[in-house]
Amino acid sequence: MTDLVRLKSRNTFYGLCIGDALAMPVHWYYNRQALNADYGHVTDYLTPRNPHPDSILWRSRYEAPNSKGEILHDQARYWGQKGIHYHQFLKKGENTLNVKICRLLIESLNQNRTYDADDFLRKYIAFMTTPGNHQDTYIEECHRNFFANYARGLPPFRCGVEEKHIGGLVGMVPVVVFYFNRPEKARRAALEHLALTHPGPKMAAAGSLIIDMLLKVLNGVPLKKAITEEIEKQQNPLVGHPFFKWLEDPDDGVVGPRFSTACYVEDSIPAVVYLALKYHDQPEKALIVNTNLGGDNAGRGSILGAFLGASGGSAGFPRRWIEGLAEPLPDILHREYRRVGKYF
Repeated sequence: MTDLVRLKSRNTFYGLCIGDALAMPVHWYYNRQALNADYGHVTDYLTPRNPHPDSILWRSRYEAPNSKGEILHDQARYWGQKGIHYHQFLKKGENTLNVKICRLLIESLNQNRTYDADDFLRKYIAFMTTPGNHQDTYIEECHRNFFANYARGLPPFRCGVEEKHIGGLVGMVPVVVFYFNRPEKARRAALEHLALTHPGPKMAAAGSLIIDMLLKVLNGVPLKKAITEEIEKQQNPLVGHPFFKWLEDPDDGVVGPRFSTACYVEDSIPAVVYLALKYHDQPEKALIVNTNLGGDNAGRGSILGAFLGASGGSAGFPRRWIEGLAEPLPDILHREYRRVGKYF
């Protein structure tokens, strides 16, 4: 593996991990005044704490049909309680569950030297059903739906339920990085992986946009140009907004009023596009702005961070962020690839 390939891979994963870990303590704060009152203006990794004023764990439910679907383990006792932080037991600089699952995928890619959905599913099922593998209190709906179906006897590749949450897009990034100079293979494998837990047309449309932009950036296209090309093509409905017109507006006048800060891809992906376009050459500021906008800032931050890492490299991130990560993702062991270059 060439040094350039290794560097691009590592920087993409640094960005993905940093964007998630920075937002983790204020994840799903929809009241920005409460976010600021509880944590101040977030610029560094922090430890999450209770109470979380916007937590919905008190009305979230999951009943495993049988032992095959048991995924809450010792965290189950916190469900139904008010004020519980979704990530209450994570350390500062630690990543949320969706990013931790990326580690399983990288392990599978490295062991098999190819994408193997069956191997990933075996690892995913074992990880989620074994107590103690992670300390996240909240398990997103996609995982609950998957394991409810798995417990009822559906084959793993049919357990996903139609989805539209940005968190599912995080898991595609290792596949895109692995096949970064084989674009058609990258698209097919990444969308196949996405559909395991996040099937449906909305996720496929969002995934296609993220894949195409990330492939361009990984192959040397500047991030601003990659975004501009997608906007000009107008082939994806998620870029059908007047982004350039809004660049001079305050960020909290765009993300929130124009694009909801919630996790649904029809708003969260355009929000990522807006932030990546505006701060394409300011990765530190981009992730700080995203974090303090609240909502599903961890999902947005992971994708935004991956773009920024692939584009500008880890030099754009403060050393304290890189060194403060509790568990950065490992390198991908690429095959011997052809020369890295523009292919569009």
